[in-house]
Amino acid sequence: MNKADLVSQIAESAGLTKIEAEKSLKSMLETIVTALANEETVTFVGFGSFSVTTRAARTGRNPQTGKEIQIAEKKVVKFNVGKNLKESLCEIKTKAGCGCGSKTSKAKKK
Repeated sequence: MNKADLVSQIAESAGLTKIEAEKSLKSMLETIVTALANEETVTFVGFGSFSVTTRAARTGRNPQTGKEIQIAEKKVVKFNVGKNLKESLCEIKTKAGCGCGSKTSKAKKK
C-alpha cells in the first residue's frame, strides 16, 4: 500500500474527501516526526509505539577494500508492535495461529 492508497482508504472509511484525508494524514505524520525529533515517544495503544534510540558507535568494514572503518553513533527510530496489532496479524497469518506466543495463537492451537 502506498500513500495514495492509504489516503483513499482513509477517505472511504471516514467519509471524507480525498483532499481532507490527505491533509489529515499529512498533519498526523508531521506531528509524529516533530515529536520524534524532540525525542518523545509516540504511542498508539494497541497498535504500537515509535521511539528514538541511539545506535552505539562501532567498527565496520568497507566492503570494497576490507579496511576497517569507524561508524559514528547515530539516532534511529524504533517501532514496537502493540498487543492488538500483533494478535490481529496472528489471526490473519494462519487459522492455527502464528506461534508468536500471543493469546490468540495459543487459543487457536487448543
